[in-house]
Amino acid sequence: MRYMDDTVVMKRLTKRITFNKVWKTLFFLATMFALVTLAILLYRIVSQGIGYLNIDFLTNFASRFADKAGIKAALIGSLWLMAVVAPVSIILGVGTAIYLEEYAKKNRINDFIRMNISNLAGVPSIVFGLLGLTIFVRMMGLGKSILAAGFTMSLLILPVIIVAAQEAIRAVPNEQREASYGMGATKWQTILRVVLPAAIPGILTGSILAMSRAIGETAPLVVIGIPVILQFLPNSLLSQFTALPMQIYDWAKRPQEAFQYVAAAGILVLMTVLLLMNSIAIFIRNKFQKRY
Repeated sequence: MRYMDDTVVMKRLTKRITFNKVWKTLFFLATMFALVTLAILLYRIVSQGIGYLNIDFLTNFASRFADKAGIKAALIGSLWLMAVVAPVSIILGVGTAIYLEEYAKKNRINDFIRMNISNLAGVPSIVFGLLGLTIFVRMMGLGKSILAAGFTMSLLILPVIIVAAQEAIRAVPNEQREASYGMGATKWQTILRVVLPAAIPGILTGSILAMSRAIGETAPLVVIGIPVILQFLPNSLLSQFTALPMQIYDWAKRPQEAFQYVAAAGILVLMTVLLLMNSIAIFIRNKFQKRY
């Protein structure tokens, strides 16, 4: 039997090790570049905005004077917006995922639907803004209200939630379903008591990412025509409102340097809201993950 020459083996092994080290170094440098960029961005935002972040900033309405400008209307408006987006998008998204994975037949039509839902997750947000302007603002006559903006944002993040929920439901072992059927449970009882509890961690993970995108999006709100400056708070779902991204966008585009610092303070508030939302969702996810 002819054996391979040791010299050839060592030469190839050395080449592979060198190749591996080169790619490892490149990946490490890419990671460090991203972390350094993020650190610089956070430092710039904190250093510029921390001086304006106080109680008056949170309780005042928008103003043409930087030292009197506040974010009260935008903060409350964003909370109203999320109160519409969260239930609408999660209920519709999870319901669609359940139907596609548990009830829909495996055929070309349903495969085409699944493929297009995945493609919708990559559509630019301004396209959803145009859709919301046409359907909710003009055809349904909802105007520049919380309800119109909430439905538009729900359409924006719906594909992300559907895809995440599908993957989470698909990851539940079939043995658990068969065991439930063997105990005499119906299909809906199996989905409700076996599949969904086991899939909740994955569903919440996708919902966290989707909600984070929704609360930070500006383009759909601009297309719908949501006002930037309001001197009152919304009192119903049909009221006009403004949101944190709109207010930050307005401050950032102003030529006065002081408003750049006010915009940085608004970004800090938006980041705080995002962290609170994510923390609550992660707590719920971890709680269910330990149970199932």
